[in-house]
Amino acid sequence: MTLMTRVHLIASGDQREAANRTCWPAQADLERRLEAAFRSRGVELVRAHPVDDGAGHGFIASQRQGLDVIRAIPSGEPVLVAVAAWQYSHHVVSGLLGHDGPVLTVANWSGTWPGLVGLLNLNASLLKAGREYSTLWSLDFQDEAAGRWIDEWVRSGSVSHDLSHVRSFAEVRASTDARSEGQAVATDLRRRGVIIGVFDEGCMGMSNAIIDDALLNPLGIFKERLSQSALLAEMREVSAADATAVITWLRVQGMRFETGPTEAEHLTEDQLIDQARMYVAALRIADRFGCDAVGIQYQQGLKDMAPASDLVEGLLNDPNRPPAHRVDGSVIRPGRSLPHFNEVDECAAVDALVTDEVWRRLDLDPATTLHDLRWGEEYDVDGERVFLWTLQISGAVPAAHIDGGYAGAVGYRQPAMYFPRGGSTLSGTCKPGEIVWSRVYQRGGELHVDIGRGRAVLVPEVENERRRRETTYQWPIMHTVLDGVSRDQMMARHASNHIQVAYAPTREAARRAFEVKAAAFDALGIRVHVCGEVGG
Repeated sequence: MTLMTRVHLIASGDQREAANRTCWPAQADLERRLEAAFRSRGVELVRAHPVDDGAGHGFIASQRQGLDVIRAIPSGEPVLVAVAAWQYSHHVVSGLLGHDGPVLTVANWSGTWPGLVGLLNLNASLLKAGREYSTLWSLDFQDEAAGRWIDEWVRSGSVSHDLSHVRSFAEVRASTDARSEGQAVATDLRRRGVIIGVFDEGCMGMSNAIIDDALLNPLGIFKERLSQSALLAEMREVSAADATAVITWLRVQGMRFETGPTEAEHLTEDQLIDQARMYVAALRIADRFGCDAVGIQYQQGLKDMAPASDLVEGLLNDPNRPPAHRVDGSVIRPGRSLPHFNEVDECAAVDALVTDEVWRRLDLDPATTLHDLRWGEEYDVDGERVFLWTLQISGAVPAAHIDGGYAGAVGYRQPAMYFPRGGSTLSGTCKPGEIVWSRVYQRGGELHVDIGRGRAVLVPEVENERRRRETTYQWPIMHTVLDGVSRDQMMARHASNHIQVAYAPTREAARRAFEVKAAAFDALGIRVHVCGEVGG
């Protein structure tokens, strides 16, 4: 192709206008830096849609707007999607599918708003849709790597990244015993048939998080399609006594809630009781329909009707959780978690089900969760300079992952711009230890999984506090080293904003759990890609 001289910039935004207004200054700053970087190369960056002064931002805020904006861009001309905050990918993916020019997705390297999270979701949604794209990221677009990537895209319409950390599972010397265990897990899942309870699909425009039944059913996994309105109705049937018992149990375990007097600004006791009702209601519905895992969409619709689901999600993912009773008084799933896939991410549901099965089979704590791959910086860990990721998610983190368990957990009111009716987080700093990480995703009409190993670490409190304030203070945080995977390799390869993690007590146990889990995915027919160093 000929050297680019003009590029059309678009900005996909949130569907919550409060978030768009709050994040707009960061987006505007990103766009100024990009304009300067492209101008220095003789390329004009043209905004394809105006800033709406009345709305207080310049984001595309609906799928209809995105279709109209992108269809007005001349055929064949290049498009740059600039991402400095969380964005609803379907706002622009629909339009990009019909555009025949090269596409570049770009994010600022910042933890303040989840722009990197938004970029990874957009990339994964484009990957699932089969729409070719290139991607890059930078702190200020003045560094050597960003300059090289921009130059390459302007010349060729594509960007190449180092993916040498990835190899097939067939190349890994997994033990015969581990492969046999993995096969047994796959056989058992298919024989039993497992059900995921889906409380409405398509959360926050994450098309990559929806798996079609034709791909899911051959794994032995089936959807029970549930409505969030049914969850609200079930919440009304939970007595005040049952709800209060949940919160009392948490306080007896040592969990602390930062409460205050006003609904709009503080976490209140009423919000906590409603969250406890949701917890019991979710378990009762799952029990009624025989669900092996559930996912609450929450952020669309339910956010205007009830406090956040995040505390509920974290409790469900922990085998050590408050007792929840059926109407007849019997306890639901005593001593067992009910894996929750945050934001109805069905790829995470597949991962959580396999993790739960493998970890219990190996007599390990099956508490698992997904995090957002939020941000990170280099840091000295045990005398070694490493890239230390900050993983963070608003919900679904079990207390078993928090340093100190429930006694180390704190509940803060969710940020009002995302969660207008409040609700508690299950916050804290995640404990140190060996982890296995993974991500199920869709590419070329097939299911794939990237899987690797790493470790969570504790950092001095001053650094922990700094990273919390650089991101979202109210949310749980995990400081993580991904073994044998650089920052840029992870960003170039990872096909989701989410990353699934589970702990193992020793390096030997982590190696075995990794092998069995990878073998289980392989036996299920999911294409397994091993990322980084996974040795003993």
